[in-house]
Amino acid sequence: MSKPSGKPGVFQFLEVPRRMPRELAVPVRVLGWNEIYGGFDAPAALEQSARCLDCGNPYCSWKCPVHNDIPNWLGLVREGRLFEAAELAHSTNPLPEVCGRVCPQDRLCEGACTIQVGFEAVTIGAVEKYIVDEAFQRGWRPDLSRVVATGKRVAIIGAGPAGLSCADRLARLGIEAHVFDRYEEIGGLLTFGIPPFKLEKQVIATRRAVLEAMGVQFHLGVEIGRDRTLDQLLGEFDAVFAGTGAYRYVDAQLPGQQLAGVLPALPFLVANGRRVLHGEARDRGQEAAPTAGPIAGWSQLAPEIDVRGKRVVVLGGGDTGMDCVRTAVRLGAREVTCVYRRDEASMPGSKREVKNARDEGVRFLFNRQPLAIEGGTHATGVRVVETRAAAGSARGSGPEIVEGSEAVIAADIVLLAFGFRPDPAAWLTAHAPEQTPDQRLLVGQNGQLPFQTANPKLFAGGDVVRGADLVVTAVYDGREAAASIGKWLLERTR
Repeated sequence: MSKPSGKPGVFQFLEVPRRMPRELAVPVRVLGWNEIYGGFDAPAALEQSARCLDCGNPYCSWKCPVHNDIPNWLGLVREGRLFEAAELAHSTNPLPEVCGRVCPQDRLCEGACTIQVGFEAVTIGAVEKYIVDEAFQRGWRPDLSRVVATGKRVAIIGAGPAGLSCADRLARLGIEAHVFDRYEEIGGLLTFGIPPFKLEKQVIATRRAVLEAMGVQFHLGVEIGRDRTLDQLLGEFDAVFAGTGAYRYVDAQLPGQQLAGVLPALPFLVANGRRVLHGEARDRGQEAAPTAGPIAGWSQLAPEIDVRGKRVVVLGGGDTGMDCVRTAVRLGAREVTCVYRRDEASMPGSKREVKNARDEGVRFLFNRQPLAIEGGTHATGVRVVETRAAAGSARGSGPEIVEGSEAVIAADIVLLAFGFRPDPAAWLTAHAPEQTPDQRLLVGQNGQLPFQTANPKLFAGGDVVRGADLVVTAVYDGREAAASIGKWLLERTR
């Protein structure tokens, strides 16, 4: 594939302002679950792509965890070479249509864009989304015609972004990938955790069809440790990749968190994700798939967490917290408040998500440290104290308490969104015993290949290795783990 030729309108960023795709009006979008941003058409994608300066040292690519060749696929869009742009996007990112939607571009590629200061960044994420959506719609599919089958078979545990990325790359290496997951659909938290107003689930369904056409086989509703054992997989397959994620929520051990009406963020999001997904299936005349695995039990909590007409308080300022507050708005909460212990500039989540939440009516209380959840048998409020940055404190150090500033925020529902940590199952740690103190699996140690555990047939990546992180970093891990698996299998057959 040749690189884009010429640089028409190299200073177009001086003449053309940054534009995002059409955004659903707030009164409309809070009534449903559709993605709030539309997509570019071809002229808009070309116009925004042409704002790229094509600088000699593309900071956008370096800041991207998968190091996308952003200037060159923007150039291909500018020249109308859509299929080549899709091929180039996939060369570094097995899930570009997902990352174009859910990556915090303001903290990654767009935040590093050379023209960000003074002229606003190129709309990289929206163009990435356009490339893949439009290419798929026009019939483009990955070309595996030159791939030679190796006869090797690899089991992948977990159909989240790390597992799907690994499966894609193994298929391109001629290795048969079998993906096992306890959920009834692929995607993991892409399907059940990230709300559809950020990532419509048809996007994941399309990706499943693409992967299956590449030869990837999915075994869904299958829980390793219950329906199959890891020992069985290690015996049946040439290698195994574990991308089991990080599902254990950070426990702040607040007094009163055992009260009715208090729930960790993930069960709330998963229950609603299932409700929306299966409701859409019934609308299409399909039967809703049965739930499977321990996470299925969370959906049974949904009747207890009916937020209609209630005051919802979300504790935590990351992207999961933003998902919770925006979901609560759509579920009809009377009042939604986000409580965060630092100032707004210190929030770990995407600035765009904070803006969207604020636009949708969410109230933010910054510099408030939760102390306890008040109530008898059911939550009635959250007791907080004001905080401020300690004088002369380094960034990342804890805030100090403002004495005499305690207050109670009235609440009927309290959602705990303090983050997540790995909690690898015993069947996994029995074969990969080396862990960090916070229970992340150690890989690539003592001469092992990247992402290889102490058991040479077992590889791991994503949140179970690095801790709760971005979708794009899990994609990177799956991609690189597949490369290590391919290298290891090739060396064994020489």
